[in-house]
Amino acid sequence: MTIDMTKGPVIPSMLRFAAPMVAGNLLQQCYNIADTLIVGKFLGPNALAAVGSSFTLMTFLTSILLGLCMGSGTLFSIRFGQRDPQALAESVRTSFLMIASFTVVLNGVAFLFLRGLQGFMQVPSVVWPMMREYLAVIFCGIAATFFYNFFASLLRSVGNSGTPLIFLAVSAVLNIVLDLWFVVGMDLGVAGAAWATVIAQYVSGVGIALYSVLCLPCLKTKLPGFRLRWDRMKELASFSLLTCVQQSVMNLGILLVQGIVNGFGPAVMAAFAAAVKIDAFAYMPVQDFGNAFSTYIAQNYGASEKGRIRTGFRGALIATLAFGGAVSLGVCLFAKSLMLIFVEPTEATIIAAGVQYLRIEGAFYWGIGCLFLLYGLYRALGRPGMSVVLTVISLGLRVLLSYFLSGIPAVGVLGIWWSVPTGWLLADGVGLGWYLFRRKKLLPAGPNDGAG
Repeated sequence: MTIDMTKGPVIPSMLRFAAPMVAGNLLQQCYNIADTLIVGKFLGPNALAAVGSSFTLMTFLTSILLGLCMGSGTLFSIRFGQRDPQALAESVRTSFLMIASFTVVLNGVAFLFLRGLQGFMQVPSVVWPMMREYLAVIFCGIAATFFYNFFASLLRSVGNSGTPLIFLAVSAVLNIVLDLWFVVGMDLGVAGAAWATVIAQYVSGVGIALYSVLCLPCLKTKLPGFRLRWDRMKELASFSLLTCVQQSVMNLGILLVQGIVNGFGPAVMAAFAAAVKIDAFAYMPVQDFGNAFSTYIAQNYGASEKGRIRTGFRGALIATLAFGGAVSLGVCLFAKSLMLIFVEPTEATIIAAGVQYLRIEGAFYWGIGCLFLLYGLYRALGRPGMSVVLTVISLGLRVLLSYFLSGIPAVGVLGIWWSVPTGWLLADGVGLGWYLFRRKKLLPAGPNDGAG
């Protein structure tokens, strides 16, 4: 079922569209949650540190593809709002060819530089052999990541957020079953956890691609004499490349912070690996709500419904602050119990470091929720460069503070934990301030200015 968000009640339609996206990405976290849980329980803290550091690296690599797909999806949403099926079909085909070519290059580069990652990420010698073994397998799933994210972005851009959830649900269950079989049953170690993830990724990626080809009208539209047109490529690049840069900068900053964390040894690495999984699970709903909000804005921007955009932004901001505040309270109260999901009770040092991280960063989930809304807003209004600026502010400050504060003996790893929410809040202030200052220019009044 598709949802046309240029009509009907503003907030209910946005929430109805966002719900499958939130559920889908919570399931997607199960890929890494399953790896972390099973590896931590059955293979020990060094294996947990290896898989955790690999997760940070893979998040960076896949964020490049995710950014390209998200940027293209924004343009698809605008075309959908404009009711221009031929332009939509041309954009989809051009985007697929461009991003597929980039995926091949990215996969080759990942394997080429595998050996040099130990020094770049400051991985301890005791952890590196397992991390290398895990990455050698997990890199094989990069193409599957492209397939899933491209076609999921396409489906969501035309208002179908439910179908990606179905494919992801099947894949998540398969991943958990294969994790248990390969790691516990067949004793394949970290490589078994990696193969479980890769196989599950291909199930969801290939499955959603076949569904889209068979069912989406824009992929059935005949385009006689179709060729790559410079104007279409330029238009896609203006959305996709800057969104890719924004996503890449965001995750490059996280990767650099991972390198600083690794310098504190396997115990802190393991704590960070477990805490980051909890982190991602906790604020994933507001991240996906931000992406749903971006689709809502893009469809209404294409339809010139400026009033609905302003109404939607106000309502989305209130909803994000309320939900983010509730999640922050829950994580702070139950930080130790959450760590015990991944770590044995005897690992007191790991648990203490993870609890400290969660109680500092977890208190500010409402801050990153607002930031995701701002990313989505500026991307949908055709200002992806502003999303890049906010990301540079947030992550740049995080990396600088992490390097500086962690080097002070009296502060140590605590400085890394505090640098994260500090970056979020500064970027929020800049993003909201710029919107208020430029609102009339960003959203000039027009003939279709009703709030719906």
